[in-house]
Amino acid sequence: MNDLFAALALAVVIEGLLYAAFPEQMKRMLEQVLTTPSNQLRMVALVMAAVGLGLLAVVRL
Repeated sequence: MNDLFAALALAVVIEGLLYAAFPEQMKRMLEQVLTTPSNQLRMVALVMAAVGLGLLAVVRL
């Protein structure tokens, strides 16, 4: 359970750093996300989740 909370905290830190370092680019990215079709967002999210899971498996072995 500690690993889950550590991973979530790290995700928040990384997201915060991105917004602090690149605020205008993050605004533009969010605008693009709003105009992207839901099916495309869903597919990209599933692919990224699979890639993340694969990386996690490699790192944990």
